[in-house]
Order: sequence, then structure tokens, then C-alpha cells
Amino acid sequence: MIGKTTNIQFHRGAIDAGECISSAWNIVKPNYWMYFGICLLAVLLISCIPCVNFFLIGPVGVGVYYVLLRGMRSEPVDFGMMFKGFEKFVPAMVVGLIQGLPGIIWTVIDYGLNIASLLSRISDKGGAGNFYRAEISDNPLMAGLTAAYVGLALLFAAISIVWGLTFVFALPILAEHDLRPIEALTLSARAAWNNIGGLILLVLLQILLAILGVIALCVGVFFVIPILYAATAAAYRQVFPPPEQNSNDGLPIPYDSGHFEIQ
Repeated sequence: MIGKTTNIQFHRGAIDAGECISSAWNIVKPNYWMYFGICLLAVLLISCIPCVNFFLIGPVGVGVYYVLLRGMRSEPVDFGMMFKGFEKFVPAMVVGLIQGLPGIIWTVIDYGLNIASLLSRISDKGGAGNFYRAEISDNPLMAGLTAAYVGLALLFAAISIVWGLTFVFALPILAEHDLRPIEALTLSARAAWNNIGGLILLVLLQILLAILGVIALCVGVFFVIPILYAATAAAYRQVFPPPEQNSNDGLPIPYDSGHFEIQ
């Protein structure tokens, strides 16, 4: 079945998670080191610049998917194309901020709790060592707060997973279409929840790949990041048919899937 929003079609129940992973390797293999460099720079930009990184998540992600989607259509790609996402900076930034909202809220809460804990330790007359011993054995309030902290962390982790699945296609949509942020987010939500089973399985496989990368002397995780991005791009293409060319013949853009095709 096909749904339709803002004239962009999407398939329901279309994601083959295993095929996404195998297709991901075929997508990046011809230019693996270029994709590796793009994804490594993307990770550095969105993880190593405190506060500013929240504003870069969207533009950087759009740039990565722009290159991947071009590669999937067998169009020329180069490293500099990852900065194409900054040409849609405002809508991409808004989408990235909304995507990262649970993480932003948790960061604020976590910083607040850490500062409160630090101030409590400084003001404790018994000193830091006595404070820790009292916290563990003699202070049920602190034990309750610790339990609440862990429970809140687990709650935000669950919310982040659901939130991330809902808006997983928003950045690839912006990479391929000129939409307002609310349109991209709404379309992503509809498409994602009409493909939720395949998406969950895909995320589990991506987590497994990441774990295997960590096992490989930890640094191995960096080498699977291009495959993780490409697997999401492959899932996006399974759900969203290639857009038609803006030409008189109305033919679709050529698409080289490697191992899968739109049904």
C-alpha cells in the first residue's frame, strides 16, 4: 500500500532490515574511504562541540544523506558534498533540534543534578569522603534520589528510542526534497509508524553491528559508522520511491539499488 503526504509517496510495511544492511555495504563499498571520512567528520561535528552540536545535527545529517542518496542513484559524489546540508541550514537545524529534543532535555537535567550534587558535597561539613559513606549507608534521601535518577534516565532512554524511530526519515527527506520542517517531520512520523516492525529490527541489527565494532578493539565502531548511515538510507529508499525528474519526459531518476528494488 502507498500513503501520500505533500505529494510524496511512501510504502507501508516495506522495510527488509537484513536487505538494508547488505545493501548498505554495496552502497559504500565503491567509495568506502570517502564515506568513512564523511561520517567520521559528521560524528566529530555533532559530538565534540558542546551546545553548538545540537544546532549542527540537522545540517550535518542532511549532508551525509545527500551524498548517500546520490551514490545510490549512481550519480557522481565527492567529499565536499557533505556540506550541501548547510544550504538548507534553517530547516535542517530545526528538524535536528526536534529530533534531539529528548537528549537536550536530559542534558539540561543531568547538568542540573550534577551541579546540585557538587554543591551538596562542597557544603557537607564532614568532607567528601564522609559524604559518600553517609550517602550510601545513612542517607535514605540520597538513596531515593539516586533511584529516581536511574529511573528518569531509563525513561528518557525509552522516550529517545521512540522519538528517534518516529523522526528517523526526516533528515533523508530534507536531503531529497524542499520541505518545511513540520512537513518533513510529519511525513517521517507517518512513514515510520507504517513501517515500525522493519525499523525496530533494523535498529537492532545496527546496534549489533556497533557492538561488534566496539568488540574489535573499540576503534572498529568507527569503521561501521558508514554502514549504519547507509543502512538507514537504504531503509529510506525502500519506503520512499525515488523522486521523478523535473523534466518533460517525467521519467524517474535512475536508481541503482545493488540488491533491492522498490516494490
